[in-house]
Amino acid sequence: MRSWVIPPRKSSDFVAHMERILDIYKLPYDPDFPVVCMDESPKQLIEDCKPSIGIGPGRDLKVDYEYIRKGVINIFMASEPLKGKRLVKVTEFKTKKDWAVFIKEIADHQYPKAKKIILVMDNFKTHSASALYETFEPSEAKRIWDRFEFVFTPVHGSWLNMAEIELQVLNGQCLKKHMATMDQVAKQAKAWNANRNNKNKRIKWQFTTKDARIKLNRLYPSYQS
Repeated sequence: MRSWVIPPRKSSDFVAHMERILDIYKLPYDPDFPVVCMDESPKQLIEDCKPSIGIGPGRDLKVDYEYIRKGVINIFMASEPLKGKRLVKVTEFKTKKDWAVFIKEIADHQYPKAKKIILVMDNFKTHSASALYETFEPSEAKRIWDRFEFVFTPVHGSWLNMAEIELQVLNGQCLKKHMATMDQVAKQAKAWNANRNNKNKRIKWQFTTKDARIKLNRLYPSYQS
């Protein structure tokens, strides 16, 4: 889980990107122009040295404190807050190629009929059109790129990405326990994904530009008319 990190000083770049995203979050649902939030999160693979003792009558769950670290994998999350749909994909790494393949899956399998997918994400180094050209042949890379409008959260503004909320829910509801293999994580994440989609769990974003100009006034630069 990430903490909210707000720049301590005035930042015109931060507030410009923030207000752009807050405007996007006010848009009504439109299947032709879906607003999708994308993020990723590491997951530590852990193997227990001794089996846990399960819950029983008058008995709490007992887990041995010793464990073996089995490496770290990556979890991609794409969430459409207004539709209550999300896509979770577990990968071994989070390279440019992994991201490009995930983006193609969003475009071709999640939103094949959309005219333009508005994709909100942070500006991590793998999140660029160059990743598409390093993964696919040029015409395919351009085709995928043209399906999207990339909108980046400002530095220190990851809290503006609603996919981060979904990752927190996934981790809290499904991935807290120790898991030793990527297959275990993928199986649990897939079941959670299907259940949450079936329930159409939406995110109601309430923080507005008006709120920002009051509560985060210290971040806005001084200006002269």
